[in-house]
Amino acid sequence: MDRISNDTPVSPLRQRMQDDMLMRGLGSHTRQDYIRHVRAFAAFIRRSPDTATVDDVRRFQLQQHESGIGVATINSAVSALRFLFAVTLGRRDLARSLVVTRFHRKLPDVLSVEEVARLLEAAPGLKYKAALSVAYGAGLRVSEVAHLKIDDIDSTRMLIRIEQGKGRKDRNAMLSPHLLDLLRLWWREGKRRGVMLPHGWLFPGQGRTEPISTRQLHRAVQEAAERAGIRKRVSPHTLRHSFATHLLEQDVDIRVIQVLLGHTKLETTALYTKVSTRTIQAVASPLEHLMALMEGKRIEEGRAPMRPGKPDG
Repeated sequence: MDRISNDTPVSPLRQRMQDDMLMRGLGSHTRQDYIRHVRAFAAFIRRSPDTATVDDVRRFQLQQHESGIGVATINSAVSALRFLFAVTLGRRDLARSLVVTRFHRKLPDVLSVEEVARLLEAAPGLKYKAALSVAYGAGLRVSEVAHLKIDDIDSTRMLIRIEQGKGRKDRNAMLSPHLLDLLRLWWREGKRRGVMLPHGWLFPGQGRTEPISTRQLHRAVQEAAERAGIRKRVSPHTLRHSFATHLLEQDVDIRVIQVLLGHTKLETTALYTKVSTRTIQAVASPLEHLMALMEGKRIEEGRAPMRPGKPDG
């Protein structure tokens, strides 16, 4: 941790931090990210992090902002260093000196149903069409698609089993009949090509024993979008956003969508109400209500009864 070279032995400090993260159940990706951020901090101060001062932390965070590093990366580094200082080193004074950066959450890019259809048809090959169809048809994250195994497809209960998703949580995702037919078509093609192993990966990578990489899926989406003439910024996660938005526009209960997406908080799922055009169109503007009241008042005034009196004559 106190040296950058990858070929040096693991330092006692790094090993202790790795043990602390493992005991607290942090996922492998989180552990890797934390170690990477701590190594960057050590490289910045040019000595072991266990000798860091409050001023070192301040200078490091200031340098991150001046370098134009993204908010998500800065906050990820804060989480890593807080763990190191508070848990591994017991230096809560350093942990408290770290500043989280606020950011304005942008609305996700969403494709129309027609655009999704064009993109899937333009996918570069059956394997990628099946993988991207899973991302859209079941609302999966790209890492969840990549790590699916053949046995995760439950055609009896029409479910897709997601093991160790985000937050190391297991859940079930929906499996539509059309998606099942497409996956069976890919399975037969994969068997014919000799890339499918018994109980192996549903979408093998270049070698049969490794899953497809998320980078490959990103490239496939971008290639398909270009072929389909879609100008929006598209990634595999765009398909997940589109899945949620289209379900909302079909009047599916937002709490059901929350479960399907694997969101812990409903407020995370509620973001899609801001991008659902049908939801927006279904809400009447208060101006419409006001104008209706004014129109009704004018009608009532026009129908004002005459005061009774004696008839002419």
